[in-house]
Amino acid sequence: MVRRGICVPMIALCLLLCGCGGEKTDPAETLRQTYRDMGGSTMEAQVTCGAGSDEILSFTMKCDYVPDGACTIEVTAPETVAGVKAVVDGLTLKLEYDGECLNTGTLSAENISPAACLPQLMNALRDGWLLEENEEDWNEIPCLRMAFDQTGKSGNKIVSTVFLRQEDGTPVYGEIAVDDEIILQAEFTNFQFGDILTN
Repeated sequence: MVRRGICVPMIALCLLLCGCGGEKTDPAETLRQTYRDMGGSTMEAQVTCGAGSDEILSFTMKCDYVPDGACTIEVTAPETVAGVKAVVDGLTLKLEYDGECLNTGTLSAENISPAACLPQLMNALRDGWLLEENEEDWNEIPCLRMAFDQTGKSGNKIVSTVFLRQEDGTPVYGEIAVDDEIILQAEFTNFQFGDILTN
């Protein structure tokens, strides 16, 4: 009898403690919400294309990203195309600038230009279907790696992968693959959040 009296309160205590764990927060979803809430961002990156071909092209770009709006991209290197500016529509990724486009040939069936690389990575981070998430270092920087699935205008599968620095959530590397072939890579050298929207 005495043992039963002690046992019942202990079981009740265990049940109460099991229910006190609280809700678990998902680091990936928390970071994504930051990008959904931002009013915009400015970034610089080294964008490389043609990884699977004999000729690899590399461009240094600055981007003013506006969620669901027109993004401005300026090429700063190499010198042969430095100063070229593009406006990329956030919904269609359509290039709208005068002069020669960045002629890189046909990168994939989706024909994503290097100028659209940075906006595409941001759009995927905000709105893509999350395929994978894991902790992984990039060049010895602790990151959260996330891969996102989207369907291109031509119906092909686009997978955008982004490595976000665990310390502050800013991107350090990203890549875009169409039908399992990596067509664009971006090494971020600078990233600044714009105003964070509030409800």
